[in-house]
Amino acid sequence: MRLDNGNVKHQHPCFSGEAHLNRGRIHLPVSPACNIQCRFCKRSITKTGPERYEQRPGFSGELLRPEEALDVVRRALDLCPEITVVGIAGPGDTLATYHALETFDRIHQAYPELIKCLSTNGLLLEPYVDDLFRVGVRTLTVTVNGVYPGILEQICSQVIFQGVRYKGREGAALLIEAQKRGIRKAAARGILVKINIVLIPGINRDHIAEIARTVKTLGAGIINIIPLIPQQEPAAFTVAPDCTELSDARETAERYLPVFRHCQHCRADAAGIPGQPDLSPLLYEYQAWEQTFSHG
Repeated sequence: MRLDNGNVKHQHPCFSGEAHLNRGRIHLPVSPACNIQCRFCKRSITKTGPERYEQRPGFSGELLRPEEALDVVRRALDLCPEITVVGIAGPGDTLATYHALETFDRIHQAYPELIKCLSTNGLLLEPYVDDLFRVGVRTLTVTVNGVYPGILEQICSQVIFQGVRYKGREGAALLIEAQKRGIRKAAARGILVKINIVLIPGINRDHIAEIARTVKTLGAGIINIIPLIPQQEPAAFTVAPDCTELSDARETAERYLPVFRHCQHCRADAAGIPGQPDLSPLLYEYQAWEQTFSHG
């Protein structure tokens, strides 16, 4: 399926409500490590049966090698010709290792017409923007949960940058400034930037307006507010926002930027049209790498 390159947003099921209904995506789980630790986050690489299937970001049955990705994309397109997007969203951070860039380089050479989409925490985004553009990335998601260090330090417990581990407010400030630089540079390069915000009651619920205002000034084009999925200690992260809190947060953000309201909390190995049966069991044999995950 050929894409209208001047209208990428409307071909992307994670950026457009209309495309969400009839366009597909495939997430390639090639990124094995993360360089920050969010207190709510539980990343996992686990081969499980249907009874233990988890539908959430940061989860994958196993890792895929970059050199295996092209064959997976070919098979996915045979199964679902409606796929317009090849994305990499984990299970770790996509810029913490070289795997995402190598994978996109291979895919872009074979399928230049497909949208290439990357999700990242933004810590290392700025130095890689030009490389991402070179390998075809035109849509980008950056998770921004706070733009004040005093708030973000309650959410992110550590940041590992250039081999040094930063904790508390120091790490939060480092991450915020890196995200700002990266988003600004990516938007200026012509990449469509979506901002994911994890809505955490009692921590960043009243901070949504400031996040939205800030990312708009940096050049972001759309916001997606994701309700916290309780799965990790401490106790502050064990209660999900209710429907009213989520609706209020979305209305607040929408005063600044369009808000995407159809997020399916996709896994790092999701495939097919969102909301329809997932195709990943038909694509991944999960015998490539041993089941490991690393924070830094």
